[in-house]
Parts: sequence; structure tokens; C-alpha cells
Amino acid sequence: MPSIELPEAISHRRRCLFSAAATTLGAIWFGGIVPANAQPDKTKAADLPQIKSGANTSIAALKQIKAGVLSVGYAEVGPKDGPAVLLLHGWPYDIYSYVDVAPLLASAGYRVIIPYARGYGTTRFLSGTAVRNGQPAALAVDVIDLMNTLGIQKAILAGYDWGGRTADIIAALWPERCKALISVSGYLISSPEANKLPLPPKAALQWWYQYYFASERGREGYDKFRHDFAKLIWQIASPQWDFDDATFDRSAASFNNPDHVAIVIHNYRFRLGLVGGEAKYDHVEKRLDAGPVIAVPTITLEGDANGAPHGEPAAYAKKFSGKYTHRLIKGGIGHNLPQEAPRDFAQAVVDVDGY
Repeated sequence: MPSIELPEAISHRRRCLFSAAATTLGAIWFGGIVPANAQPDKTKAADLPQIKSGANTSIAALKQIKAGVLSVGYAEVGPKDGPAVLLLHGWPYDIYSYVDVAPLLASAGYRVIIPYARGYGTTRFLSGTAVRNGQPAALAVDVIDLMNTLGIQKAILAGYDWGGRTADIIAALWPERCKALISVSGYLISSPEANKLPLPPKAALQWWYQYYFASERGREGYDKFRHDFAKLIWQIASPQWDFDDATFDRSAASFNNPDHVAIVIHNYRFRLGLVGGEAKYDHVEKRLDAGPVIAVPTITLEGDANGAPHGEPAAYAKKFSGKYTHRLIKGGIGHNLPQEAPRDFAQAVVDVDGY
């Protein structure tokens, strides 16, 4: 697909000039206090201030923009001319996963973009007849389209779960658009053909919800009980995260999107090879089937209490051919790592920017 070949209008020096103005902006947009911290020179990454998970509770000033086949809802914080960072959420989560990460990055001088994926929040299809397609290639192209529309030629991409997979795909197939990568649980690119292979019973049990979604009863059940279903996934995936109802409900509101169920069901059925995708993404899927290596600078993260299915770092380390580091984040951290350990996630972004 075409990309806008704009010069990267980013002055890296501005990140070193972080000031009270950036701090105030973060507080305004995210409804909380943004800790201040002096920035060192470019030869050493900034040490971000500590922040407790849940310090911020609101994201204000959501924006809406037409990009590709979507009208994308997104939050933006930080200086317009700062280095761009796109923070990509997973399922069943939303942009509130980054409610504490974003102000930290904004205070360090980054322009932070947090979009709702198709099927979430205020993101909508422009056409009522568009295929409600959840295949991973489509989600990756959505991000490229958003970057094009916003005039962002290159950005640091960071994500977990669906968002981590999307970031991995862009880093692998369009490295010219990805300055560096943060991926929770490592290399998440797979193919429907590979996913058809049987798993041992214990491993298959972890994917129970995918098999549930493969049936019409599962689709109807998710539609009827999406709030309770999502909360159960949160509890299983992050068994030591003591989130409260208010924290969950802020994110659960985004599942009321009229396309949410269709997108989620199609995503998992596609990944199991039970349904097809759109022909316009076939060339992307063909490249993904080969398991492409990621060459951009990368930090992968894993929580020490991740209850969701995830691979061992040694199993995917060779998929990253550029400068690469893996970090285990301790303290009972589960699957929703940016919301559970916001400072560690934000610090990884700053650090990989210096690779």
C-alpha cells in the first residue's frame, strides 16, 4: 500500500528540553499529575519517574480522523514535533491500558498516539457495507493508514496482545515505518496454517476462548455476556492484578462498539483457519506465513505472572535480528503489562529509542 514519504519532522533534541509545559499537557489530557524528571543528553536514556498503576483515571480530548476504511478514535498527548510513539492495545482491553504510560512519555517530549482498534471505542467503519474483518493484516494496515493520515513517516511502535502482534507485523514488513519496537510476549506473528496444528491438551486448554468463539453458541455468548467474559479474561490473564470495578468498567465501555463482536469473532476464527480474510490483504498474509524476521531495534517484555498463553523468550529470540533485549518485569505483573507496570513499559520505550 502507498505510504507518504514525508521527511521525519522530528527534532530529537526537543526530547531533551522537556519542561513544565509538557508536564501540564499530560495532566490535562490524562486527568492526573505527571511527574517531572530532568532529561539527560542523547547518549543516555532518561530514567523516568516512578508512577503507581492507576495514578491516572481518565483520558480526555479524544480525537477522530478518517484513515483508510475507518474513522479512527484516538487520544494524543505530548508535543506535536516530538518523536512519535504509537501505543497499540489488545483484547479485551482498550486505550486505558496506557492511561499511566502516556503522560510519562509526553513528559519526556514524545508525541504519543493511542488509537482505538477497529471494533473498539469510537472507531467506526466509514461504510456500512465494509467487511467487518478482524484479521491481523487488516489491523496492521489500519495503523499504517493512520500514520499516513497524521503525516507520521516513522514511529516507535509499542503494544501487547493484539497490539503487540500489529506492531510486530509492521516492524517486520514495513521497517521503514518503525523506528523501534516494544512487544510484550515477544514475536506474535503466526499464520492460520500453523495454527491448524494440534496442541497438547494442557496448551490447548489455555486457548479455550478461541475454540468457544469458533461456534455460533460462542459468538452469541460473547455478545450477550461480553462484560463478564472480558472481566474473566482479565482475571485469568493477570491473576495477581487487583484491579477494581471502576478500572475495568472504563475499558469495558469500549466493547459497546457496534462492530466489536464481529471483529473479535472474525479475528479468532481467521487465526484458526476457519474463515478467510479479504483478498486485498492476501499479499500481506503471504509474507506473514513465512515468519519474517524483525530487524528494527527491539525490547520485548514479559510479566512474571502472565496468565495468558505466551512463548518462552528463548523460543523467539532469533526472530529479532537487530539490537535486541528481553526484560522480565517482576512483581506479580500479568498480561496487561502497560497498565500493571506503566513505568517499566514507558522506560522500555525511552530506552529502545536510544538503541
